[in-house]
Amino acid sequence: MCADFTRIRRFLDERDPPTPCLVVDTDVVAARAREFGAAFPGALIRYAVKANPAPPVLDALVAAGIGFDVAGPAELRLCLERGAGPADIAYGNPIKKPRDVAFAFEHGVREFTSDSPADVDHLGRHAPGSAVSIRVVLDAPDSATPFGRKFGCAPAEALDLVLRAAERGLRPGIAFHVGSQQPAVAAWEIGIATAAKLFDEAAAQGVAMTRLNLGGGFATAHRTPVPPLSAYAARIASALAENFPAGRPELLLEPGRVLVADAGLLRTEVVLVAQRDERRWVYLDIGRYNGLAEAENEAIAYRFEPVGTPDGPDGPVVLAGPTCDGDDVLYQRTPYALPLALRTGDRLDLPGTGAYTASYASVGFNGIEPLRTYCLGRWGDA
Repeated sequence: MCADFTRIRRFLDERDPPTPCLVVDTDVVAARAREFGAAFPGALIRYAVKANPAPPVLDALVAAGIGFDVAGPAELRLCLERGAGPADIAYGNPIKKPRDVAFAFEHGVREFTSDSPADVDHLGRHAPGSAVSIRVVLDAPDSATPFGRKFGCAPAEALDLVLRAAERGLRPGIAFHVGSQQPAVAAWEIGIATAAKLFDEAAAQGVAMTRLNLGGGFATAHRTPVPPLSAYAARIASALAENFPAGRPELLLEPGRVLVADAGLLRTEVVLVAQRDERRWVYLDIGRYNGLAEAENEAIAYRFEPVGTPDGPDGPVVLAGPTCDGDDVLYQRTPYALPLALRTGDRLDLPGTGAYTASYASVGFNGIEPLRTYCLGRWGDA
């Protein structure tokens, strides 16, 4: 899908809301959800709510027939309030309190992810008979924002957990996640091959698994191109056919960024321009603490587009946020060029920022309010 921000820019130009602000087109969210579902026919699609939990976004996804991947009770409550059915909700966070497992089970959730013996035991006790996908860690190419070793277990331990889950009356399957913003389509091949081996090993010990959770990680374009969704889908289909020749298991996917990033545009204002050590610094009213957390380590390089056309040439800049924190610097190493005529009060647009911006914003750091969000379209509230 080619992102078109015309309607969002028209809204910003006509309404001129205070900056910084994020505007999301819910019609684009719904269209992207339909496109993703068509790329993976028959799969269970569970949107990762953490990417953007704005109620109109969830409304659009409910209308598109998409389920939800939640990380805790608050997200679960929100999805249920927006009309999601419990059978369409997966509790994908392996790190959860026993009482939160019980809460989810009491509200009808029967799909969980786990990666440790204690958590499997909690599920057996508080979510009896539920499906549980054992998350395995992969030696896959790094994504833009990898998970490191926080989640997942080694394949040998995963097999032990599969057997443990079956012993406790749960219905085990396998899950993996290739990392957020993953441009290497081959990463899913590694995960699928690993899962197929575990399926065979479990079957040899009398446990037949039927569910494979492919996670999320599908990348969206910022300053550099990424593979189209069709490339991901084709490589995944090929890997499934090769590794599951007798028939692929039931698939579950947990997309987040790919469904909402290109539905959103963020507008920011220049606070100050200053020369420091022979470098031009441009300070914005958006930074790492009020929307651009993914600029940490310069992992995600957003596009910055001037609103209007300032006269004259561009020149190199360092981009930084507005807070009194020395770490609130966005880009020092990644080369950026903006008009030399840029001054206080000028505005910049950041397209493709519908994911992991408002949901990452802090609540009141330096007295700065959370990132203001407006939603347009059929399910909009603006």
